[in-house]
Amino acid sequence: MTDNPAALFLGQSFEGAAETLLFKRANRHGVVAGATGTGKTVTLQIMAQGFSEAGVPVFCADVKGDLSGISQPGDTVRFAERAGQMGLTLTGKAAPVVFWDLYGQKGHPIRATVSDVGPTLLARMLELNDVQEGVLTVAFHVADKEGLLLLDLEDLRALLAYVGENAQTIGREVGNVSPTSIAAIQRALLQLEQQGGKAFFGEPALRLEDIMRTSLDGRGQVNVLDSTRLMNSPRLYAAFLLWLLSELFEQLPEIGDPEKPRLVFFFDEAHLLFNDAPKGLLEKVEQVVRLIRSKGVGVYFVTQNPADIPDTVLAQLGNRVQHALRAYTPAEQKGLRAAAQSFRPNPAFDTAEAIQGLGVGEALVSTLDEKGAPTVVAQTKIRPPDSRLGPATDAERAAVMAASPVRGTYDTAVNRESAEEVLNARRAQAERIEAETASVAAEAKAAEKAARSAPAPARERTAPRPRASSRQTPMEALTKSVLRTAGSTITRELLRGVLGSLKRR
Repeated sequence: MTDNPAALFLGQSFEGAAETLLFKRANRHGVVAGATGTGKTVTLQIMAQGFSEAGVPVFCADVKGDLSGISQPGDTVRFAERAGQMGLTLTGKAAPVVFWDLYGQKGHPIRATVSDVGPTLLARMLELNDVQEGVLTVAFHVADKEGLLLLDLEDLRALLAYVGENAQTIGREVGNVSPTSIAAIQRALLQLEQQGGKAFFGEPALRLEDIMRTSLDGRGQVNVLDSTRLMNSPRLYAAFLLWLLSELFEQLPEIGDPEKPRLVFFFDEAHLLFNDAPKGLLEKVEQVVRLIRSKGVGVYFVTQNPADIPDTVLAQLGNRVQHALRAYTPAEQKGLRAAAQSFRPNPAFDTAEAIQGLGVGEALVSTLDEKGAPTVVAQTKIRPPDSRLGPATDAERAAVMAASPVRGTYDTAVNRESAEEVLNARRAQAERIEAETASVAAEAKAAEKAARSAPAPARERTAPRPRASSRQTPMEALTKSVLRTAGSTITRELLRGVLGSLKRR
């Protein structure tokens, strides 16, 4: 029942048939849904380890902390009876795990540069409005135009300050840059930093090849992202996973439909990606999900209800595992009907009723067959895992990290010259030039003042001129007499006017 090397064994149907997921159809994406406590995380663990055994690397988020148990051997005694009913022999085997953590506390740090994330996803992290996102896009344009590297949040802050100082000049080229919007972005950056986002931006940035490794025995590496703290910043969580998905889409070459995926990506708490997402972002998600299949990457969304996923994205998800749903409210009943209608019906039971009646560890399963068509939905008992059902201890986690193939690669941050240093150097140079110019101007002014206050140079003595005759003609004497009389009159009138005004006070 479980000997098919071309398929991942998910469990046994209520009728006794094996329910499997064909590796050659695994890049057609999928969804694992169900209410809290119905077994979604166990199904994710089983699928992750199954892909690993087939040599397929896996990336998944550990939201509650219990997925870390995949790094430890499981309890073969506890589930021996259930495994025997399925004709399954449990091996008690751990998967080859590498732990990651954006904060570098429970795994190797994961970093990306601000430039790699880009303005669209960064605006999503910062919860910016359309106008503010436009200003952020302008800032990235300026950085590209002037060759400024944006590596960390300090670089982005320095760039925004530069854009604000030169808003008038930049605005003439690309449109108005409001100081109010720049101030709002700066405040949002501060909030992101306080939520721990500062640790994510920087270098060394994550290399995709380090999450697409296989171990020496040929098993795929299972990358477990500790998200217990990250979930306190849901926008950062969603934007990070979407960034990683976008990086895979942009960097991996086209390979069509391989015999097995190159990587399988599990997006837990998928509703966080789509909550209040702008139309442009939803379109990008739809595009990435639709096209990344040809890059050999399978994307599996894990969520409480398929209704959390937009129809345009849900239509791309061919492999489906639906755990129990509860339908007490009108909204929940609507979601239940939508989930039931997404399956190819089985005449043996009513799908909607079956979803409500499933027990823990049971699910409705429908996967793609050899021709790529969905199989008839089947009520299925999910198989038990080979690895531990429950979290790894801190000591076990530390031992796994000590043996990690990327140990020491990302543990120490690197801060090379980038936008902050370049802009600070420019500002310092401008201030130095301004100071030198002011000093030269002051010296010139002082020299000019000194020149004005200096005594006039002695005139060169020349030969005496011949004395003119002092004798006056009768006409000259008459003219001088008239002028003296007139001058005395004018002087008296002026003095009278001045004194008279003083007296009247």
